[in-house]
Amino acid sequence: MKFHVLSVFPEFVASVFEYGVLRRAVAAGLIEPNVRDLRDWTEDVHRTTDDLPYGGGPGMVLLCEPVFKAVEELRRAYGELPLIYLSPAGERFTHATACALAESGDFILLCGRYEGLDQRVIDQLVDRELSIGDYVLSGGEVPAMAVIDAVARQIPGVVGNAESVPADSFATGILDHPHYTRPEVFRELAVPEVLLSGHHANIDKWRREQALLLTYRRRPELLSAEQLAAARRLLQD
Repeated sequence: MKFHVLSVFPEFVASVFEYGVLRRAVAAGLIEPNVRDLRDWTEDVHRTTDDLPYGGGPGMVLLCEPVFKAVEELRRAYGELPLIYLSPAGERFTHATACALAESGDFILLCGRYEGLDQRVIDQLVDRELSIGDYVLSGGEVPAMAVIDAVARQIPGVVGNAESVPADSFATGILDHPHYTRPEVFRELAVPEVLLSGHHANIDKWRREQALLLTYRRRPELLSAEQLAAARRLLQD
């Protein structure tokens, strides 16, 4: 899968492919970065990508011309790729979104900056807007990196232990269970006995219960009425 990204800080976004799981996936040919500098589609000596907003107000707005040129060139070269704009006004990016994007094929991520993007780009070119949360960042680069990482994990072979992906938080609809490793006791804090028992059925039961309780305490809105009732029963036992 090829990840196309348009940004005024391409080196920043490209760095996500240089570490850990994604670096290994690139080396294995499972994913391919194509991170491009929006300035490459400017024509003035200063390589300008933004200007003052019509109507006044603070900040700058990304120009439509370099974005149009960049998207049109990428689509000529790679086909009619969908354009995804990272924006606080977008739909919430979720695990389900990441899975769907991994299955849907290549796309372009457009990183906003400053006060935003000329609306004509959104109206004419953007197919989808995504937000990673209800807060404002300096630009779309960090959200783009989050989307890339989450989507890439869903591509077969990217994560070394394939069994860990279906067990991730949200993959099962709830948060993941607690994890422990050596030593068995650290500063008088012991690993739960059940995890040392070797009894796999009991371990699986404990992990399911702990995942349910953690979700009940932290993210109860993720639980169905049946799960909520089950969590309450566990707390009463």
